[in-house]
Amino acid sequence: MVKLTLDLIARGTSGYTKKKRDESMQQYLKRLTHLYLEDRCIDEVGEDLSMCRNLTVLYLYDNQLLRIPTLHHNQHLTMLYLQNNDIHKIENLSPLTRLTKLYLGGNCITVIEGLDKLENLQELHIENQRMPPGEKLLFDPRTMRAISSSLQVLNIAGNNLDSIRDIECLRNLYQLHANDNLLTDMKELAHVIGGMFRLWRLDLMGNPLCHKAKYRDRVIVMAKNIDVLDGKEISETSRRFLHNWHDAREVQKKRREENLRKGSGEFGDGALLRELPPVKDHPRPPHKIPGYMMPGLMMKGLPRKQFDEILARTNSNLAEDPVQTHSASMKTRSGILRSKLPDIFGTSLSISLKRGSLSVDVGAVSSRADLQRVLPLSRSLTRLPQHLSGGGGNHFL
Repeated sequence: MVKLTLDLIARGTSGYTKKKRDESMQQYLKRLTHLYLEDRCIDEVGEDLSMCRNLTVLYLYDNQLLRIPTLHHNQHLTMLYLQNNDIHKIENLSPLTRLTKLYLGGNCITVIEGLDKLENLQELHIENQRMPPGEKLLFDPRTMRAISSSLQVLNIAGNNLDSIRDIECLRNLYQLHANDNLLTDMKELAHVIGGMFRLWRLDLMGNPLCHKAKYRDRVIVMAKNIDVLDGKEISETSRRFLHNWHDAREVQKKRREENLRKGSGEFGDGALLRELPPVKDHPRPPHKIPGYMMPGLMMKGLPRKQFDEILARTNSNLAEDPVQTHSASMKTRSGILRSKLPDIFGTSLSISLKRGSLSVDVGAVSSRADLQRVLPLSRSLTRLPQHLSGGGGNHFL
């Protein structure tokens, strides 16, 4: 354990502020402005430091201090370096109203507090606190509001932070170091840093959100004036391109929302069109062809080869006899449709259709084989649509 003494203080000065021979110790300590007392295993400061009334910069880092020393006699201090000690609480700093830079990294602090009177504080470095497992750094709202108008640099890296909403009031920040935390919410990040119009440097490396798609592009769009992100400079060309892309996307989004809003006004419940079920297109009925087109007639039970032979014989007979061809065509006389089939079966076939009732009359059949060839044709003809009758009357083929 080492206590700060006058001897240590005298040895903690630079070569430019050595004690003069004709100068008393009190006069010498009074004109000191910088003290370099780092890495001296100091765990207690004592009252001797109060004699340094004009002290502006005090280096006490890398010691074993358990608390921030009482410095109410050193009201000219502007920079205080207390990192890498064993300090658990921020206290005894209210008299230091001229303090501009405070370094408290590497201690055991769990709450940022006790800075209400430091209205000129510009830099606060409180990174990598040694906290119990599962705990994170907390922010006293009253303290954050008190330093919000003056604070320009904030270093909160490595403090298990999963949210930075508590620093939203720090609108005048120039630099924010929040790397090596547990930040995941891009929307919260956009909300917080979107209001920091003077922010030109941002460090977020080591957070889970850095692994999200287009992380760097999205952050550049969020912080419009940022110049350095995660230690890498941002070119003006890249920034302009991303901002133009974002503006164009916002215009399209507003236009789409406006169209949806206009479309939803036609519905009583005011629901957005995107919430309505998809419209199903019903199949249209096929176009009707005027008249009736009879499909090819295939005699049921008749082999394909035999049917082709009969059809070939029919075509040859019609081609040989023009009169027969003429008589085979359909004629209309007094509402009666008449026609004759060529005698290809060795017999005559008469068919009459009246009021939807169709009858088939088979003439003289020479043999049972001829009857077996004629009957399939008669059965097929009986299945002709009723509208062939033209609304009624007798028809003969």
